[in-house]
Amino acid sequence: MDPNILSVIIGVAALIAGLIVGKLIFAKNTRKKIEEAELQAQTILKEAELRAETIRKEKELEAKERFVQMKSAHDKEVFEKNKKINDTENRIRQKEQSINQKEANLEKQVKENEAIKENLNRQIELVNIKRTELEKHQEEHIRRLEKIANLSADEAKTQLVESLKHEAQTQALALQQEIIDEAKQKANKEARKIIIQTIQRTAAEQAIENSITVFNLESDEIKGQIIGREGRNIRAIEAATGVDLIVDDTPEAILLSSFDPLRREIARLSLQRLVADGRIHPARIEEIVEKTRKQIEEQVMEIGERTVIELGIHGLHKELVRMVGRMRFRSSYGQNLLMHSRETANLCATMAAELGLNPKLAKRAGLLHDIGKVPDEESELSHALLGAKLAEKYGENAAVVNAIAAHHDEVEMQYVISPIVQACDAISGARPGARREIMQQYLQRIKDLENLAMSYNGVEKAYAIQAGRELRVIVEADKVTDQDSDKLSFEIAQKIQTEMTFPGQIKVTVIREKRAVNVAR
Repeated sequence: MDPNILSVIIGVAALIAGLIVGKLIFAKNTRKKIEEAELQAQTILKEAELRAETIRKEKELEAKERFVQMKSAHDKEVFEKNKKINDTENRIRQKEQSINQKEANLEKQVKENEAIKENLNRQIELVNIKRTELEKHQEEHIRRLEKIANLSADEAKTQLVESLKHEAQTQALALQQEIIDEAKQKANKEARKIIIQTIQRTAAEQAIENSITVFNLESDEIKGQIIGREGRNIRAIEAATGVDLIVDDTPEAILLSSFDPLRREIARLSLQRLVADGRIHPARIEEIVEKTRKQIEEQVMEIGERTVIELGIHGLHKELVRMVGRMRFRSSYGQNLLMHSRETANLCATMAAELGLNPKLAKRAGLLHDIGKVPDEESELSHALLGAKLAEKYGENAAVVNAIAAHHDEVEMQYVISPIVQACDAISGARPGARREIMQQYLQRIKDLENLAMSYNGVEKAYAIQAGRELRVIVEADKVTDQDSDKLSFEIAQKIQTEMTFPGQIKVTVIREKRAVNVAR
């Protein structure tokens, strides 16, 4: 036989044998897997039965507990309802007893009233009889007196009238004094009533001015741009605005610290513009701050105009309107000056209306009473006298001028609205939480610190920052040399040390900058 054919036959036979053996092995494995699966299924069934039994027992326990709770709640509800029913029945019985008692008392009272009526009727009859007898006796008595005194009835009447006249005058004087005292008491009560009603009708929320403004950022990445390389940007902002920038771990926020609300507002608006523009460097900072200052001046005028329109005050001079707007950025003892002045104006108008006076004139005086706290230039006069001087200068009514000058008793009150303005100013400032004495003392100390530095020649600006622990003095380069800067810093520090009382230490920094500017054309 051909070897190739033989090899093919052997291969086929081997393949068939392999197939048969493979089928046998597969069948054996399949049977084994089936047996394992049956065992696993039996195990799962047993576990399921155990689990089902456990769940059934748990549910039975839960059902029993639930039944016990529901039964307890039901018993409690039934008990409370029964208690309420018993209380109601007791109240009804008490009311019935009370009604029965009242009916018995009423019947008794009716009987007593009838007995009293009968007694009164008898007494009236007796009085009428006695009156007739008395008239007869009186006529007889008059005839006897005329005979004895040799006076007629008319003459006796004249003497009696004169005697009674003097007695009546004495009694009238005493009654007059009683009426005056009673009128004073009623006047005091009425005044207190008017003040209380005025306060209630013009009740307002109080907001204490703080020395910190929070500037919110879109992300913390902008903090790096604001700080700048080696902190040059933040130093430029602080030097231009006089506001202390606090960059801490607060997420997406920078704190602006300054005792002057106007400086904080300028710094806030400037930062807002710089962040929106994205170009933050010292030259741009100075440009934006200067533009913002001009914008603030326009905003001040808008605030003043809006305030006088809302209050219904007309014919106010533009300079006074501008000063009213400046009140928005001024605080007194922690109380915003514009809020205080508006509240005082409304109080004055209400109180004047209650007293039958001119409410518009009183409102005008109330709004302008602290106008002397926001002058363009510092003055040695008190704010009341300075405010009166400004009001007189810009053509205000004499009553308004007197009310401004007299609201702290520095001049005599000459008009009726003057005490009204004084009272309303005290009411507004005396509200709970309206003012803080400590805040005003701190602000005054900061101002004194800056004014001390400004008293030296060549000083252009002075900013107290770091809550008064650092004083930055900017001098004019043409008037102060580098050697003079060192001397000036030392002199200011010595003067602060000798003339002021302060906690800790104060760092005095004198900044002198020389700029040479030329334009290539």
